[in-house]
Amino acid sequence: MTVICWFRRVLRLDDHPALVAAAQDGPVIPLVILDGAEARNHPASAQRQAMALPALEAALQARGSRLVVRRGDPATVLAQVIRDSGALAVHASEGMPFARDQGLHDAVAAGGARLHLHPLADLVPRGRVLTKGGTPFKVFTPFWRALRRTDIAEPLPAPRLRAPDTWPGSDGPDWPEARAAMNRGWPVVARHVQAGEAAAHARLDAFLKRVTAGYAEARDRPAKGDATSGLSDALAVGEISARRVWHRALRAQDQGRGGIEDFLRELAWREFARELFHAAPDMDRTCWRPEWNDFPWQGDGPDAEAWRQGRTGVAMVDAGMREMFATGRMHNRVRMIAASFLVKHLMIDWRVGLDWFARCLTDWDAASNAMNWQWVAGCGPDASPFFRVFNPDGQAGKFDARRLYRDHWLQGDGARDFARAAPRSWGSDPGRRPAPLVDLDQGRRRALAAYRGFARKDAAAL
Repeated sequence: MTVICWFRRVLRLDDHPALVAAAQDGPVIPLVILDGAEARNHPASAQRQAMALPALEAALQARGSRLVVRRGDPATVLAQVIRDSGALAVHASEGMPFARDQGLHDAVAAGGARLHLHPLADLVPRGRVLTKGGTPFKVFTPFWRALRRTDIAEPLPAPRLRAPDTWPGSDGPDWPEARAAMNRGWPVVARHVQAGEAAAHARLDAFLKRVTAGYAEARDRPAKGDATSGLSDALAVGEISARRVWHRALRAQDQGRGGIEDFLRELAWREFARELFHAAPDMDRTCWRPEWNDFPWQGDGPDAEAWRQGRTGVAMVDAGMREMFATGRMHNRVRMIAASFLVKHLMIDWRVGLDWFARCLTDWDAASNAMNWQWVAGCGPDASPFFRVFNPDGQAGKFDARRLYRDHWLQGDGARDFARAAPRSWGSDPGRRPAPLVDLDQGRRRALAAYRGFARKDAAAL
């Protein structure tokens, strides 16, 4: 019988459980659905997915198959493709943490087929790594220790695919809604993307050949572009699986490469976020520590808009915001600095920052984005303590001592890239440096006073 495999943010053939199951069922129709709502809410991520499709299509054609692309609401599209093809089953990955699965079973059944949802090829199935009491971990370090003792399943090889007798029509790989949402940013961001499954594997191989025992220190320096693997966007759109990365890294460690254990911790942090998001799926909207829902953060406004546009007057923050808008990525150390400045120096609600990152990041991951923002704000699991307020200038002096990163994005080629990507309404001038929105010392004192006052109020209410 003909079956559909919905490539749902798993844009690869290797280690794709849903594809393996579909191939065992019968001739496979590989399907990608481009949802206009996703493009409007997460345009940079949508662009990154769209850029992965030509390579996926070519890989399928090399195996005697092809890629069917449809645009529209997933439930509606699935029902239509089932009717067009006569497929009797749909295999897909679970939507978490990118989408909910409600309504899909009914939609597929309405088309006359069955829906089979398969776990994502994460390091472990959700709920497998638990405390001795059988509950999810709330602190990363014990989670990491438990995960490190856990056997990670071997990745699945790409299956052989049989083609159906007839193929349903395809809308083609372009995503007009994503192009419209990205506007001037599309060609600029595109220059910073290496798309495709083969490119992801090549990046991993190159990283594992150069990684050294100094990885943990070097990854914190934003001007050192080759210090990290650069795989976050490929993992986010599913061009490579976390299991594949984990096992290749272990082999490199066995061969004597240094720095691997710290690299594995980075994969574990991603896994920790997914465990938490699975247990608390409203974590991107509600404080994980419910008492923090009453904290007096400020809402959106002119200061938040200045932060979004990279014109806070604080060099490290503005450089990071420009990097993100022009490339779809931001160095991880700089993400922490920019986020801390928003929620602590400016006292603006962490959800304002979360929503902007969700729009601008090509490596957007709902679980990691939510956990990291709540970590910085102090309201999440294993959170940064309220008295930890990153000093952007101090951080810049420590991790960008030669100003290579800041100069690139504030006055060099990066600044010009940003000006080309930014909406004309922003009036971006690469050479203009605005006055700081807030004195850093005063902002820190204000944040500490607000956090301490809230902590006392919360303790008194208990």
